[in-house]
Amino acid sequence: MTTEPAGAGALLAILRDGRARTRTELVQLTGLARSTVSQRLDALADQQWIRPAGEVISSGGRPAAAFSFNSGARTVLAADLGATHARIAVTDLAARVLAERSRDMRIAEGPERVLGWIVDEFTELLAEAGHTLSHVCGVGIGLPGPVDHASGRPVNPPIMPNWDGFDVPGRLASRLGVPILVDNDVNIMALGEHRAASPEIEHLLFVKVGTGIGCGVITEHRLHRGARGSAGDIGHIEVARAANETCRCGNAGCLEAVAGGGALAARLRDAGLAAADGRDVVNLVRAGNPAAVRMVRQAGRDIGDVLAALVNFFNPEVIVIGGDLSEAGEHLLAGVREAVYRRSLPLATQHLSIRGRQLGDRAGVIGAAVMVAEHTLDPAAVDRTIAGSGVREFAAP
Repeated sequence: MTTEPAGAGALLAILRDGRARTRTELVQLTGLARSTVSQRLDALADQQWIRPAGEVISSGGRPAAAFSFNSGARTVLAADLGATHARIAVTDLAARVLAERSRDMRIAEGPERVLGWIVDEFTELLAEAGHTLSHVCGVGIGLPGPVDHASGRPVNPPIMPNWDGFDVPGRLASRLGVPILVDNDVNIMALGEHRAASPEIEHLLFVKVGTGIGCGVITEHRLHRGARGSAGDIGHIEVARAANETCRCGNAGCLEAVAGGGALAARLRDAGLAAADGRDVVNLVRAGNPAAVRMVRQAGRDIGDVLAALVNFFNPEVIVIGGDLSEAGEHLLAGVREAVYRRSLPLATQHLSIRGRQLGDRAGVIGAAVMVAEHTLDPAAVDRTIAGSGVREFAAP
């Protein structure tokens, strides 16, 4: 059958909002001829991108076939790697989790060991979800350090020894044979939290407070990475109270050096308390330890001082606080709110919401799945696939 595939991707983009539509509705929305719409729907159906959604009664009284996006057309593999913990998942194209697992995994073990584990786990999870690698359209990975998104390679990551410049997409593609997209873990968390919990919000900041501190920036519903992918690295903004504190990046005075989970744990150890990392800090807060509560509240103020400048500059609608330390709850949030509302302009804070994360530990894997789905379902990519000229690439676009 001869079809006119060019433009079918744009038709699919309309159907991705979850609403079923008839040919007549699509003709009205696009201004295309009915025959053209029918050809493009046939092409999308051949690739299983869409599926029949029953019949509706048209204005003439006769049932008309409706079509909707088929989120199960392909499968996505997603991994969120932190400093000491990893979570992986299999999802559909709507980022619905089909199977997942997590475990303690130190990123400092190096790329060979960590990526080898990911491949083995993906193979098992696919079987658990009832799918095979042939159904996978791509892999999304979040790393706890700066990433050049165009190449997918980490760039001087301070807590990732032996990862600098490592070809993560190339190594995984050689084992999995599908497109590999890599980004900073905070960026994928921002994508996940925005898509699943706040899709109506145009301007959002997602702040991860864990071993380190970073910020994902959503503007006009899109992730803002900056020129090379380093946008949002607020953990290394200088703050006055940290002037005498040396940061792991080599500079002194960084926000992370006084408000990161690692820094708080170190100060609690100096006070004679058992605290190896941010999770232990949270446990002490939950147990009502006064020193831990005071430190977390002050960390919130320090983070809020930096965020106040961002609020005045960027004017977001929502700030979401995530990461391990966010589990300290209102103690951290209260400190952030105190500083932001004290130091930001009234107009910028008039309708500003500062809240905790809604997706918990899942934000990263859901965001990684969203990243892959957006790449796979880009109208031009869909058109290439339908035209038969789509070549699987092993690097980010």
